[in-house]
Amino acid sequence: MRRWHALGRLGAAWVALWCVVLLGACTQPQLFHQEAYVFGTRVDLTVYGEPHEAAAEAMGAVLQEFDRLHRAYHAWQPSELTALNEAIARSEAATVSDELAAMLTDAQRLSAAGDGLFNPAMGALIGLWGFHGDEFAPRLPDAAALGTVLEARPRMSDLVITGNRVESRNPVVQLDLGGYAKGYALDRAVAILRDKGIDNALVNIGGNVMALGKKGDAPWRLGLQHPREPQPLATLPLYDGEAIGTSGDYQRYFELEGRRYSHLLDPRTGMPATGSQSLTVLVTPREDAGTLSDAASKPAFIAGDDWREYTRRYDIDHALRVTADGRIEVTRALRARLQFPSGTPEVTVVD
Repeated sequence: MRRWHALGRLGAAWVALWCVVLLGACTQPQLFHQEAYVFGTRVDLTVYGEPHEAAAEAMGAVLQEFDRLHRAYHAWQPSELTALNEAIARSEAATVSDELAAMLTDAQRLSAAGDGLFNPAMGALIGLWGFHGDEFAPRLPDAAALGTVLEARPRMSDLVITGNRVESRNPVVQLDLGGYAKGYALDRAVAILRDKGIDNALVNIGGNVMALGKKGDAPWRLGLQHPREPQPLATLPLYDGEAIGTSGDYQRYFELEGRRYSHLLDPRTGMPATGSQSLTVLVTPREDAGTLSDAASKPAFIAGDDWREYTRRYDIDHALRVTADGRIEVTRALRARLQFPSGTPEVTVVD
């Protein structure tokens, strides 16, 4: 049996995270909600307690920014990023925008902290697996081509960034910011909302979520998506300035001869990581919390049983893993927040 799944177009806002009160409260007059499709996934914006005109203007500005980021840093449609990739393939240096230079410098830092398991330089591997597209065929990559890329070992440390000048020591480097851009967009959204005078909002980009303020007298409340069932695994409050990111093998994948192949590739093997079904991190308020929530979930997911070591490296105390066989492991700090439905399997708490 062959199946492909790209759940962004079919409601990826619920893929990693169910915003359980988000839609249920939309009948309240003080809660304003807007949706769009950007970054290959669904985007949900909610503003609470503002006049309709102010909320609409602010959400419009955020969506306009998302569209700009999508067009500027697309990994396979013509963009500033693909132009840089073309220069790298020619072993040439390129002059990039201040923003892209800063993003790549930051991505280098995050990659180094995770032993290169978060690796935006492996766009060639992602392309070989067919995940450069909103739809993809259930097929395995050419073994020889895969071996060539693995032997070249494209890494973020191959990049040399001097001001706005970017070059690579390795021409096989092909940049794909898919594991970074949604988190970066969360931070940009919150900055825009604050600048527009919005105090209470929730931003959801395909399951990467960031909270601004609260919903009335209570914090925003969310549900973590079960990786194998169409329901929340658990619910929790999300407070002002906090961000959640989830990496899961159910977001973009295909099935071939009874085996699941997800887009979350282990750069050491070139194969989809199989140690976990999902890995969620909650980042407490700090600078660039959204960006960190997106990037930091990747090394922990790929690391499998060593996941806790990698969340520590990013100073993240709130995290949850669903193992390949469906067991739930959660840090003590996050367990204190979670509410599990009745009938939930045993939960293992780790320090």
